[in-house]
Parts: sequence; C-alpha cells; structure tokens
Amino acid sequence: MLATSAGDITLQLEPEKAPKTVANFLEYVKSGHYDGTIFHRVISGFMIQGGGFTTDMVQKPTRAPIPLESRSGLKNERGTVAMARTSAPDSATAQFFINVVDNAFLDQPNARDGQGYAVFGRVVAGMDVVDKIRSVETASAAGHQNVPVKPVLIRSATIVK
Repeated sequence: MLATSAGDITLQLEPEKAPKTVANFLEYVKSGHYDGTIFHRVISGFMIQGGGFTTDMVQKPTRAPIPLESRSGLKNERGTVAMARTSAPDSATAQFFINVVDNAFLDQPNARDGQGYAVFGRVVAGMDVVDKIRSVETASAAGHQNVPVKPVLIRSATIVK
C-alpha cells in the first residue's frame, strides 16, 4: 500500500506474470526506498510517476536495473502500475507509474521501440486518490517538467497480506 499525502493507494501485484519486476518493486518497498519520495511527474491525460525523487527533487540512489518484462500479456490500462525506464529496454530501477488512462501505445506489441513498458500490477483501492493526484497543478522544476507545484508525498510503502 502506498500511503500518500493525497490518500492511500492499494496495489495488487502480478508475480506470476512479471516475477522479476514484482520482486524488484518489493525489495524497494522492504528497504524503505519509497518512503519520503514524491510523485515527481504528473500528466493528467497519461500517468502519474513516482518513486525516485525526494521533495527537494534529489534523485535517490538505486540498485542495478532489471530486465524488461513487457511481454507478459499485461496491458498499460487505466489503473495499472508499470515500471518507468529510460530509452534502454533493460533500465528500470525504482521509479514506477500508474496509468490514469488506457495507454495501449506503451504495450510491447504497439510500442514505437518494439519493447514497451512492463506492467506488474494494478490499483485495487484508491483510484480516487490517483485521480486527485492526476489533477494537481504542475510546473517545471529542477530541470524536470510536469512536477506538482505542491509535492505529492509517498509517506510510506508497505506490504499488506
């Protein structure tokens, strides 16, 4: 569960379909990496991204990148959670995003780079919180675009059985 300054978001993960991605995400949760990070990129008609920056826009150190698991059959649909990455397919570390609309162009078969983005779970409670976050005012900050003017904090990330 992600306890945020906008409310709680509960994710259901898909370890059978994206085992390396889920294991990676859970390691970051267990280590406390996400606690005190922000949603640093919010695009209302696209997604909300977080898990990598502190409130002062300093990027947190990460572990080594993981292999891309975008061929799982999971789709970048509204309410799904996927790993953020650079243009290199096997570059995902800690940052993740929640799709706020269906983003079929991010699915492996449709992706411009032929790789796509790895979905590894979905929001099962708190989509109203996601929608609240997607509508916050954004601006450019610290060389980044679409940064919430008032930080949306991930207070804690916990594993709920």
